[in-house]
Amino acid sequence: MKITGYRSLTTVNNWGRPIGDVNGIVKSGVTDVPILLLTTDSGLTGVGLGAHGDIERIFPAVEGEDPRAVTALYDRMLAHVFKSGHAGATFGAIGAVDMALWDLKAKMADEPLWRTLGARDRFVPGYASGLCQGLADDQLVDLYSQWADLGFTGAKLKGGRDLDRDLRRLMAVRDILERNTPRPAMMFDVNESWSRKQAIRHLAEIERHIDLTWIEEPVRRWDAEGHATIARASKCAVATGENLTGLDQYLPLFEAKAVDIVQAGMVWGVTHFLRVANAAHAHNLPVSPVGYNCNPVAHAAAAVPNLLTVEVQDFKPPVGLKLDQQLADGGIVLGDTPGLGIEVDEALILSERQSGQWSVPGGPHVRPARAGLRLVPEA
Repeated sequence: MKITGYRSLTTVNNWGRPIGDVNGIVKSGVTDVPILLLTTDSGLTGVGLGAHGDIERIFPAVEGEDPRAVTALYDRMLAHVFKSGHAGATFGAIGAVDMALWDLKAKMADEPLWRTLGARDRFVPGYASGLCQGLADDQLVDLYSQWADLGFTGAKLKGGRDLDRDLRRLMAVRDILERNTPRPAMMFDVNESWSRKQAIRHLAEIERHIDLTWIEEPVRRWDAEGHATIARASKCAVATGENLTGLDQYLPLFEAKAVDIVQAGMVWGVTHFLRVANAAHAHNLPVSPVGYNCNPVAHAAAAVPNLLTVEVQDFKPPVGLKLDQQLADGGIVLGDTPGLGIEVDEALILSERQSGQWSVPGGPHVRPARAGLRLVPEA
């Protein structure tokens, strides 16, 4: 079998609620989901998800190749762009191709990817993550009550701008999950919006009221010294890594003992996750992939020895995608459909085309025009 070409299309995920974090909110709750379809001379098609704007640069590295050589092809893609760099959009394209290659490899073996990767159990433990910064308190309660109904015992909330609001919401969700366990796992994600001193001060206040499992991305992703300082000062674990693009970017965190929960973005693909998991395992650390539409890396998560939990962000797949997995008992139950278990209805996607925006103007580097020291939360 040889890779012969590719097609790109975009569907949408309609979340049914505003989604976002401290850096920006998508009020419509409609976001784009890019799909890469990798074609072969046998008629099999591999499915990869995620932005792949640099696919024309990447595809020559895999064209005419046998998709079963997926890990070698991953390195071939990295080598192909060695001179110009592989970060950002290029790494996203590599991840989408890699996902499609693994999908093809498992389809050729006529088995689900979790079997191909050597997993023993189809169940993957997860935690609920509603991307909930834009929700009012009553909407937040309604949303996480649905997660509790599915047996989830852990949840992650977004925040970082208003400590009183954050505490109120963390305790509300904790109380909801106590119907499933006396000690819910509570995670808090501020998406790189704090300084080191803010993180230490705010975490001390949070930990007075709640047993926090981890703080996620408290400071900027490259600040290994800052993460290490926070890890030493707090009782909860420090989680980070979803935005890192390659093992070389994890090394400063490992060397500084700056990370307790090693994360990897699902959108970066299967091979990246497997390598990050191995690196974390060598440092006696657990790994946790950060969610994306259809939870594709859950197949790989089922196969690694140091998996802690997987982020699950929504209850249903995007428009035009049929997914062979179920949410139950606080996690993901993977199915038996060969490959990733994702079926693409191209006709439906084209007929239901909407416009969705995932990226919004903003970020921790953006300051309001009336900048200055604010001692009270901004309304």
